[in-house]
Amino acid sequence: MGLDETIVSYKVTFFFTCIPTTKAVIVVKKQLLQHRTGTFGRVHLVREKAAKCYFALKVMSIPDVIRLKQEQHVHNEKSVLKEVNHPFLIRLYWTNHDDRFLYMLMEYVPGGELFSYLRNMGRFNNSTGLFYSAEIICAIEYLHSKEIVYRDLKPENILLDKEGHIKLTDFGFAKKLVDRTWTLCGTPEYLAPEVIQSKGHGRAVDWWALGILIFEMLSGFPPFFDDNPFGIYQKILAGKIDFPRHLDLYVKDLIKKLLVVDRTRRLGNMKNGADDIKRHRWFRSIDWDAVPQRKLKPPIVPKVSNDGDTSNFEAYPEDDWNKIPPVPPKDLEIFKNF
Repeated sequence: MGLDETIVSYKVTFFFTCIPTTKAVIVVKKQLLQHRTGTFGRVHLVREKAAKCYFALKVMSIPDVIRLKQEQHVHNEKSVLKEVNHPFLIRLYWTNHDDRFLYMLMEYVPGGELFSYLRNMGRFNNSTGLFYSAEIICAIEYLHSKEIVYRDLKPENILLDKEGHIKLTDFGFAKKLVDRTWTLCGTPEYLAPEVIQSKGHGRAVDWWALGILIFEMLSGFPPFFDDNPFGIYQKILAGKIDFPRHLDLYVKDLIKKLLVVDRTRRLGNMKNGADDIKRHRWFRSIDWDAVPQRKLKPPIVPKVSNDGDTSNFEAYPEDDWNKIPPVPPKDLEIFKNF
């Protein structure tokens, strides 16, 4: 049975308005996105047959997940997404597996990646960066209230819905955290010093990544970059930031306070938490009560012709995943509750 037929054969249970219904889905477009580096996951656009609702179906190769030792990350992603419910976070509806693939059915966000808009525009102006920063802060603050650290904030993991509001996606590195963790994971340019130094890290890494993201949105490039990861790590640990001249004085001050090497002095990680960031002068024009209600006017409204429009995503070459071999029952044990 081919991949398409496998997906169609599944009966997917949703819970819309708390009423469980069983619906079959069909593949509309394959290779919508490549998951992470494209080594073990693909995202397909699928449509529910009867109501014609669109969803994103993440399909992960079990042999590759095992080979790359990503078992815990895929379990973390499922458990985190099952727990959260926030307007700026992607929604997970259903998971399942067979003897070759893991499946995660999620909401489809047609506006594309923030990364694409940033690349096309070169950099964002101050007010545009302010809007996205405010919505991201609300999303991260919510995750932290659930004792969840995101650990992978970057433009590629921020989607825009059809109205222009954000949705954080890709929760493979997210983790329920009571104290600290020591796993080295994330994107080199966005790694906090304590992650690089294996000192153990917690929620403060997300506020460091916010500082990197704000800099990149307003400059068009990250503050620490090099031709190889080791060079990037050296620059991060040195902590020297060269600001472009055009940056607002207030945003420079905010970035400096977010990119503090000592996490105990990092804005967002002190006694008042995210409130310290919200009270910063750069955000003086933001009505924080209005942000999670999606009442701020988005600076970019994606061009979306219909709910199944994929024009805001780059096309990727098709792969023949039907050649992926089945996994022995003993190797499937770790995924029995997926």
